[in-house]
Amino acid sequence: MLRFLTAGESHGPCLTAILEGMPAGLPLTLETIDRDLARRQVAYGAGGRMKIEKDSVSVTAGVAAGQTTGAPIALTIANRDYKSWQTKRIAPMTIPRPGHADLTGAIKYGYRDLRLALERASARETAARVAVGALCKGLLAEFGITIGSYVVMIGGVSAGDLGRLSYPERFALAEENDVRCPDVAAVEAMHARIWEIMQAKDTAGGVFEVAALGVPPGLGSHVHWDRRLSGRLLGALASIHAIKGVEIGEAFANAGRVGTEVHDEIFLGEQGALTRRTNRAGGFEGGITTGQPLVLRAAMKPISTTLNPRRSVDLARGQEAVTVYERSDFSAVPRAAVVGEAMVAFVLADALIEKLGGDSLAEMRPRFEALRQSRLADLPMDNAPWQFDYPLAEG
Repeated sequence: MLRFLTAGESHGPCLTAILEGMPAGLPLTLETIDRDLARRQVAYGAGGRMKIEKDSVSVTAGVAAGQTTGAPIALTIANRDYKSWQTKRIAPMTIPRPGHADLTGAIKYGYRDLRLALERASARETAARVAVGALCKGLLAEFGITIGSYVVMIGGVSAGDLGRLSYPERFALAEENDVRCPDVAAVEAMHARIWEIMQAKDTAGGVFEVAALGVPPGLGSHVHWDRRLSGRLLGALASIHAIKGVEIGEAFANAGRVGTEVHDEIFLGEQGALTRRTNRAGGFEGGITTGQPLVLRAAMKPISTTLNPRRSVDLARGQEAVTVYERSDFSAVPRAAVVGEAMVAFVLADALIEKLGGDSLAEMRPRFEALRQSRLADLPMDNAPWQFDYPLAEG
């Protein structure tokens, strides 16, 4: 229903994204997209590239009079650094950096210079994803769905118990510091750890969470593997550069518990509402949303480019060598969290359009209001015996 493609190289003229399937009638302003692009650029430990780029988007198709038309939307983000590379004579790159797509890209595509892999594999591409995600967040907001993120660990320094904070409070507090951590007491410890790692000419990984609030029950499906919304979200987050693990809810902690300590019991509330007092499942059962907050956690490995050289092989000379440093972040976890928001927004927007149908917001709104909810009145049961009675051939 909804799909996007990105194009562009790290040091090329621009990044381009095409978003297809967005319904007509969605209000769109550049400021909304640029705000998320600016959030993606903020992080303590970010590299020099972020001092050059001041990302802003141009919309060149799919919008008229400030609203989407239903046609494909074209987005472009200029690379300011391109002017430094446009006429530059580029030195050959023949030593693959461990952890990057340098070697694997050359194996797959037969590149005779490793920079061809670097240019497209760079996380610079995620700026285009954030632009797409900002549009998707706009669509979701029309139906009362909000998405936010925050960092829970960097370089081994973890936030304290966040259970005392609501999700909106976590989102707001994360915006107030450059490690995007809602635990104010942990911020300086994270700063100190990143600084220590910078002095050691190393890099830091970490963990961030993305939460979606107001998601209605019934999105996704249990009937096919590729329609499980939980699986689609896991894959979307895992597609982000340097993300090596993703979980929904308390998945890894739950794996060490017994079943009675894990599953979210169901209670009968006021006016026949079916309620939960816990959300250990992270908002999913059977690949379908429960109506509780969707909570996803992603683990990011330390950035592969380090000032300390790593051992490798010079493919041109056929000799062991050490890597040559390319400008990079020391820690990109806070920036990756914003990209995580964008990917979750895209997948949820797609699932919502799939559920509601319709080519315009005007068609979707009444269908959204008519969605079945988690309450007795919406779930009449026959309460009568039945049998499969499949018409099978004899013998």
